[in-house]
Amino acid sequence: VSEAAQRVLLRPLPERIGPLHLASFYLAAEAEAQVGGDLYAAARTTDGTRLLVGDVRGKGLSSLGDAALLLGAFRAAAHLHADLPGLAEYLDGSVCWDLAQLAEARRAERSRHQRPAEEAPDEGGESFITAVLIDIPDDGSHVHLIDCGHPPPLLLRPDGVTTLTTRNPAPPLGLGELAPVSYEVQTFPFHPGDRLLIYTDGVIEARDAQRRFYPLTERVTAWQAERPGVLLSRLRRDLLAHVGRRLDDDAAMVMVERLP
Repeated sequence: VSEAAQRVLLRPLPERIGPLHLASFYLAAEAEAQVGGDLYAAARTTDGTRLLVGDVRGKGLSSLGDAALLLGAFRAAAHLHADLPGLAEYLDGSVCWDLAQLAEARRAERSRHQRPAEEAPDEGGESFITAVLIDIPDDGSHVHLIDCGHPPPLLLRPDGVTTLTTRNPAPPLGLGELAPVSYEVQTFPFHPGDRLLIYTDGVIEARDAQRRFYPLTERVTAWQAERPGVLLSRLRRDLLAHVGRRLDDDAAMVMVERLP
């Protein structure tokens, strides 16, 4: 994936958006790639900021296409829906339709290259995207969150680090056609000076030579006094050192700080 394509697909997050300071990093598992199936985006609404962090199942060009589909849908609709459940329902519907079209195209492509006796596995329904949708009002001291099968964000406050676990997480995007989905919004405190760390499972599932998972919460707790950009740079270096500079999966992090 070229650098130009990376900029189009995964646009850099602004350092400042509304009353928020943002920092992020992306590490692709494939050495020759600069971007893969992990994704993030931010969009302004009339009274706040909405964030999306997601992780497409799979690797390679197919995951890149699926990430592009979701990012395009989010950028087009983030400011059009009054509530977060409406946005989540729209994104799931878009992903379900687009992934079905992609799966059909991939099956058709395989069938053209197969001998008659061969049968291609049916990949319909295999694709999905875990995601966290976040709405942060400009005027207030809280954050609204919908978790669609994604690792829960961490809330960093002066008194410690808390995992923002939702009561009833929704299934990943792209699976909404399999069963009725109810998108429950969870609200958490988010005061000036507080920070959110949103990440993909490539971070917490990264293993060292002894097959030990990366201790993200432990590292963040020890280093949370650092400024957001400095903290993410430190986590990036430490994560690469943990895995011997070779990731098995893409990894991304986004940090959001509410400014005074």
